[in-house]
Amino acid sequence: MALLNYNHLRYFWAVAHEGNLTKAAQQLNVSQSALSVQIQKLEAQLGHPLFERVGRQLLLTEAGRIALEHADSIMASGDDLLETLSGQGAARQVLRVGALATLSRNFQLGFLQPAILREDVEIIIRSGALRDLFEQLEALRIDVLLSNMAPPRGDRSGWVAHPIDEQPVSLIGHRDRLGHDTARDPEALIRQHPVILPARDSGIRTAFDALAGRMNLQPRIAAEVDDMAMIRLLTRANAGLAVVPPIVVRDELETGLLIEAAELPLLRERFYAITPSRRFPNPLVRELVERAMPEKGASGSSANAKNKAATG
Repeated sequence: MALLNYNHLRYFWAVAHEGNLTKAAQQLNVSQSALSVQIQKLEAQLGHPLFERVGRQLLLTEAGRIALEHADSIMASGDDLLETLSGQGAARQVLRVGALATLSRNFQLGFLQPAILREDVEIIIRSGALRDLFEQLEALRIDVLLSNMAPPRGDRSGWVAHPIDEQPVSLIGHRDRLGHDTARDPEALIRQHPVILPARDSGIRTAFDALAGRMNLQPRIAAEVDDMAMIRLLTRANAGLAVVPPIVVRDELETGLLIEAAELPLLRERFYAITPSRRFPNPLVRELVERAMPEKGASGSSANAKNKAATG
């Protein structure tokens, strides 16, 4: 298989962003005809037209849009390579974050807040399934992966899982369901109300099922959901009591729309910042991880307080 000609790709990238052969040719200091030939050679190698002409405009085809996405990533990686190995850094630093799709948005914002507030930092966030995110981490397309699950013990890929926080898990419900009664027992609540649970592959769900077994309970399940944002919406709709860390519904708890009925004993959600072993790691990741990690010897409650302060 013929290797991709990166000069052709760079010419395509310039034309795609300019939308005009003449302007791109001037930028690249080549003739318009020579530039057109290079684009044609790239199209021939890829087997698809990359542009269609509409009047005086060059518009990307579907294949062209896919090619541009890859070209953007390649060009950005090249710039990052030069800046990282030269030790000079860029005027704006880029932080590429992968986040498990089901992870609490409030937790993500709390972790990223120091970088969000910096004008010299650009943050790229990609969410998805854990396997896909690990592939991106291995390919160095992301700098850090935020997850509530540690890598499997048998994984030899060289991941470093930094435990950055631990949150209690509670039963949380709508104020119309729970009223003004503040003396609540977890076992009685589970017997009385339907529950909204994370999916079965969740660590919280596994721990909750074990707790229900110890209490000799068969909970009425209102919904099983693999997305914390949907659990939040279902709880707001008063579908049942959610089994979640309070940080997931922090805003609703503050306004009084939702009420934390009871903390579930021995249930905790652990959060990790997972990084690859790199000789040239992104320094922003180290700053965020060190800030988020609890002090040595600190209890879980102090770590929680630290995170709540960051996200409040």
